[in-house]
Amino acid sequence: MASTSTHIDVPHSPEQVWQLIGGFGSLPDWLPYIPGSTLGEGGRIRTLTNAGGETIVERLTAFDEGSRTYTYTILKAPFPVTDYLSTLTVHPLPDPDTARVEWSGTFTPTTATEEEATALFHGIYTEGLAALERTLG
Repeated sequence: MASTSTHIDVPHSPEQVWQLIGGFGSLPDWLPYIPGSTLGEGGRIRTLTNAGGETIVERLTAFDEGSRTYTYTILKAPFPVTDYLSTLTVHPLPDPDTARVEWSGTFTPTTATEEEATALFHGIYTEGLAALERTLG
């Protein structure tokens, strides 16, 4: 099993950041390469459309409002992996007006090498957090 993780510190309170990214259907609000998200099964399944028109289906497996974190798994996607599990968390920092956003994942490569799969998701997470920073201004 492979894994990757990255984080970014943003000059906004954890509450402000979580308000933007904490909803399981909120990716289009801050992630430009996911322009569409539809929730199903009471908000536990999200069907995403990426910029290329491909569909990604994910299941929410854990959600903790108080800790500002959620975990999800991929049910269907055009990625060369299985057993994908990812967590998005907003951490408080000593400065109450700054938050650390961490995005991490584990997965088993199928048609890619471990290095290729790790690079793919590390890039997605890094680019995603950079987009979040731009959205927050």
